[in-house]
Amino acid sequence: MVRMTIDMPEGSLSALRKDPQEFASEMRLAAAIKWYEMGKVSQGRAAEIAGLSRAAFVEALARFGVSPFQYSTDEIIEEAERE
Repeated sequence: MVRMTIDMPEGSLSALRKDPQEFASEMRLAAAIKWYEMGKVSQGRAAEIAGLSRAAFVEALARFGVSPFQYSTDEIIEEAERE
């Protein structure tokens, strides 16, 4: 495990009503979801980054309104036309 330290403006935690641990967990989840949404990481790797099981990560995707499928609209249409 790699430990990283980041500097945050003092008001960030209080504005979000999070303690440092909650803030770090939420930031890991947000980053993992965004990287997954962009196709930068797989679902399994994103779950690992977020510190969640894969099932819990899929549930988090739903809460954030992100599809668990990494296919573009064009890819889905192309696949449907092949059948």
